[in-house]
Amino acid sequence: MAELEIRNLHVKIEDKQILKGLDLDVEKGRVHALMGPNGSGKSTLANVIMGHPAYEVTEGTITFKGEDITEAAPEDRSQAGLFMAFQYPVAIPGVSVSKYLRMIINAQREARGEDQIKIKDFARVAQGAMELANIPKDFSSRYLNDGFSGGEKKRMELLQLALLRPEIAVLDETDSGLDIDALRTVADGVNKFAGPDMGVLIITHYQRILRMVKPDKVSIMFEGRIVKDGGPELVGILEEKGYGWIREEVGAPA
Repeated sequence: MAELEIRNLHVKIEDKQILKGLDLDVEKGRVHALMGPNGSGKSTLANVIMGHPAYEVTEGTITFKGEDITEAAPEDRSQAGLFMAFQYPVAIPGVSVSKYLRMIINAQREARGEDQIKIKDFARVAQGAMELANIPKDFSSRYLNDGFSGGEKKRMELLQLALLRPEIAVLDETDSGLDIDALRTVADGVNKFAGPDMGVLIITHYQRILRMVKPDKVSIMFEGRIVKDGGPELVGILEEKGYGWIREEVGAPA
């Protein structure tokens, strides 16, 4: 059984139906790429997985580690082991990276009934995570994402991955708008952290990151549902043909 199971998911925002009976499994130890053209509902899916309150699930279920989390609060999903890297991370002037990281660690510890982490223990854990994510020491004293370049924002996301070690990480178009160096930073992080204890769902409509991160499985999303599953060979087909053949195959108008 996959750690994250989505069945017959229908989702709307206001009066617009976006997801229309979507099924998806994401397993620990595997990299799953979800691709599709703009407007197919990929980011909606990412937000719904994490419990964004603006989206209404009208039918279907989201199950994580055997528990139905369809109605669970975002913080409960995070504490259970889900993580999302955003396409456009928010800047928080006045809050240092170090303070933010300690806050999220303590939130996780509180959920487990543990005491807050001691400062010296936090310093050791944070330094280890920064070394693992290949991040310079002065990063921790900067304000969260304030004035960060695109690549630095992605490093911040990778630092959280290294620190929290979620069971399933959802990367929502985290490669969007990045130059080649920043893209390689993201790819290196995924290749480093994905493993037996962590599954990764990479959501993208580009093929370039999937030249650096070889997915175990590829799903193609179109008009609110998964229309095709396969292996890495699907990436090559999309690179060659684009998404036009998908429209033809599912009988949708171009």
